[in-house]
Amino acid sequence: MNKRILELFQESPEAYVSGEEISRRLNVSRTAIWKHIEELRSAGYEFEAAPRKGYRLLSKPNTWQVNELLSGLRTKVLGQKIHVYGEVESTQTIAHALVASGAPEGTLVLAEAQTAGRGRMGRAWHSPAGKGIWMSLVLTPRIPVFFMPQLTLLSAVALCRSIQKVCQVDIGIKWPNDLLIKGKKVSGILLESSGEDERLKYVIAGIGISVNLKTEDYPEELRNIATSLAIESGADIPRESLVQAFLLEFEELYALYLEKGFAPIRLLWEALSVTLKRPIRTHTPSGVVEGIADSLDDSGALTVITQAGEKIKIYSGDIELK
Repeated sequence: MNKRILELFQESPEAYVSGEEISRRLNVSRTAIWKHIEELRSAGYEFEAAPRKGYRLLSKPNTWQVNELLSGLRTKVLGQKIHVYGEVESTQTIAHALVASGAPEGTLVLAEAQTAGRGRMGRAWHSPAGKGIWMSLVLTPRIPVFFMPQLTLLSAVALCRSIQKVCQVDIGIKWPNDLLIKGKKVSGILLESSGEDERLKYVIAGIGISVNLKTEDYPEELRNIATSLAIESGADIPRESLVQAFLLEFEELYALYLEKGFAPIRLLWEALSVTLKRPIRTHTPSGVVEGIADSLDDSGALTVITQAGEKIKIYSGDIELK
């Protein structure tokens, strides 16, 4: 039914089509028409509704241009194999299945929309169709399992640097890997792994970037805490260009990390941080910790100096910037 409705709008581009006409031509009720229009909106189509005029199709969802993405890719490994999907539950789930089937390092999974996108600590991630970058990247670093937090921080650095280059926005990293613009979250990073004999077999880096969402694309409960690159920059961002920039940045930093260790990545992270030298508050298994975020240690843990002068290391969890 949705396809037939779209065909009616394509017959009259930029014109209003009344609900009465759609109802008559498709032999469905006005209530059914409204339901299908809402389904199309959820899939990324934009409509204008006007009293006594009907509906007008304003824009179609932005779909991935894979040939354009590949032709502009300058990496040697990352993104050389790309799997593109429409609507999926989660790109992370697909990436795990691809690894089980022998997918090599650098395999990239892209989706137009996620119905069950997940973030850190089991949280849901808002992933509407055609508006953002919802992707998962396969990595096979031969490093100890306990180095995983370092890769999380590396991912944040690569993403922050690539967004700075493409979008010209003032963006920074909140420990460990949230990207913020004016205090609002614009991206989420989730790394999942499988290990054997205390070494990593593979890592799936899940990246969600709110690229071209408008304010009305967010649920009411997210509008005060989340934003998009388009909202902050004032212009739509070509998603392919941002993916290309991110993969190149990640590949270069990943090679540096494997050669030189975490030290250069730590310096880059600290330079991009919006956390360090600020008062923070967090919950730990031992209770609430408050103090000044001082630095990262060699493992990627956040060192906090309390009011009593005690140095406490935070290895995981959420922090509140005060």
